[in-house]
Amino acid sequence: MAGGQPISAEVADQAADWLTVLMSGNVSDAQRHQWQHWHDAHPDHARAWAHIESVTGRMRTLAPQAAYRSLSPYAGQRGEASPGRRKALNVLLWGGVAGATGVLATRTERWQHATADYATATGERRALRLPDGSRITLNTHTAIDVRFDAHRRLVRLLEGEIMVATAHALGAAQDARPFVVRTQQGDIRALGTRFSVRQDVADTQVGVLESAVDVRPLAATQHAGRVQAGQQCRLTAVALGAITSADAQAFAWVQGQLIADELRLDVFVAELSRYRPGLLRCDKAVGALRVSGVFPLDDTDRILAMLPSVLPVRVSRRSRYWVTVQAAG
Repeated sequence: MAGGQPISAEVADQAADWLTVLMSGNVSDAQRHQWQHWHDAHPDHARAWAHIESVTGRMRTLAPQAAYRSLSPYAGQRGEASPGRRKALNVLLWGGVAGATGVLATRTERWQHATADYATATGERRALRLPDGSRITLNTHTAIDVRFDAHRRLVRLLEGEIMVATAHALGAAQDARPFVVRTQQGDIRALGTRFSVRQDVADTQVGVLESAVDVRPLAATQHAGRVQAGQQCRLTAVALGAITSADAQAFAWVQGQLIADELRLDVFVAELSRYRPGLLRCDKAVGALRVSGVFPLDDTDRILAMLPSVLPVRVSRRSRYWVTVQAAG
């Protein structure tokens, strides 16, 4: 760290702990006094906090509570720091001023992913049991925040894709609190159901397996439509798209499968790329070829190795992380 000897891991941990406390949005006067006492107790504490201020760039000019809330769009609703959030803060704050500042300035998505309550890496799936007994499965590179209180059950889908089975759908007694999944485009309210939600770049895709959900675009004042079992739809922030029959193959990821039925190769490769790190692309010359089959998502290298045996293509590898599917020969 500039300006002196490196900060010890112990002091870095203490500073990260204090940051998560002050980010909570529910800071008492006693906690502020305790933070000030910690800050003034040793020069290393003051240096550690000065580093935090240099990283965020805003803490000196904002009121303390507002400053720390500004680090995350959802920080003000968090009562305490999860281990994942605390670890992410340490990485962010002690990984170097230049790198951390770059993350804050240009990598909002990575910051949200790193500080989410629950997240999966590329190629990973994870099943969770929520406090009310509902079950949620996270697909590859997915991040969610969970907000349960006396009035509502809210899951914020920051990125990626989830499958939700509400507690009522699993046989529990009806909970009076609404269960809502919120994306960048709007809210999906469960009606005792099993359903999937996928956050894409420009819209949200919703598919229902059991019962129904009410969907409300961000700009709407009330729900715009009800999606029943066996149906799916897309929504933007201003409108709900057509409600159509659900593609059952879209739910296969929960079982670790990618199912293709005469799927264009470029679409197939784009979907497969979600499950492996690096760059995977399909050359335009072979994009219109068709693929059918059931493929194991836990072994994308095996899928790529299979393609030349069923299609006139070859797989070109500049490295493990730069792969192109192109015409054979």
